[in-house]
Amino acid sequence: MVSLPGLRGRKTVPTRSSGELDAMAAAGAVVAAALRAVQQAAAPGVSTKDLDDVAESVIRKAGGTPSFLGYHGFPASICSSVNDCVVHGIPVSTELLTHGDLVSIDCGAIIDGWHGDAAVTFGVGALIPADQALSDATRQAMEAGIAAMVPGNRLTDVSHAIERGTRAAEEAHGRRYGIVEGYGGHAIGRQMHMDPFLPNEGQPGRGPLLAAGSVLAIEPMLTLGTTRTRILDDDWTVVTTDGSRAAHWEHTVAVTDDGPRILTV
Repeated sequence: MVSLPGLRGRKTVPTRSSGELDAMAAAGAVVAAALRAVQQAAAPGVSTKDLDDVAESVIRKAGGTPSFLGYHGFPASICSSVNDCVVHGIPVSTELLTHGDLVSIDCGAIIDGWHGDAAVTFGVGALIPADQALSDATRQAMEAGIAAMVPGNRLTDVSHAIERGTRAAEEAHGRRYGIVEGYGGHAIGRQMHMDPFLPNEGQPGRGPLLAAGSVLAIEPMLTLGTTRTRILDDDWTVVTTDGSRAAHWEHTVAVTDDGPRILTV
């Protein structure tokens, strides 16, 4: 944490200069390009390993390095989470996509030492209405969190906004969504995962302050059922305990005096 002039003695989410934000946006643009390429490549019969190859190729051709590959031993450049998988799914050649699958892809890239991190959820072909609504609700929750990235807010003001975005989607859709327990966003910069951790729900007005230049990866994860998960024997793949489907959306976002700046577009 750092202290800013005028905020002496009060902790803030780590801040970046305008030049550093531009550098992070360069990494974020590579992540966005990789995610677009992966979504375009996804089709029935394509393996999640094929999608990983696509993402890695885009990142390396842009002069970047995949953030995820080798991270604490993770063996791939993307996390590919299909249907009841929430996050951290390992791409493999034996996992073939089928029509109607709900796919979440999380991707990170490093350019000049700065990280970008983002995730999208999409369907292989048309999704059934419940799955489409789940993805839409998760994206709405993320966008609510992004809107709370303004100077003077506190960390959990973003958490509370994500939760309120989820509840607004529930009211609009006439159903409940599970906010996945124990997972959330994080600060990011020259490391992919930095403190503070950003919960996806909670009371407002707590935690470090947001100041111009603060950067967080905002990433709600919602399900059609439970809030609880378990980790498979590969020690990475996180799935819902009741088999319900899950969605994951994420952007890396900076606080500025002119409003939130999404760095992964």
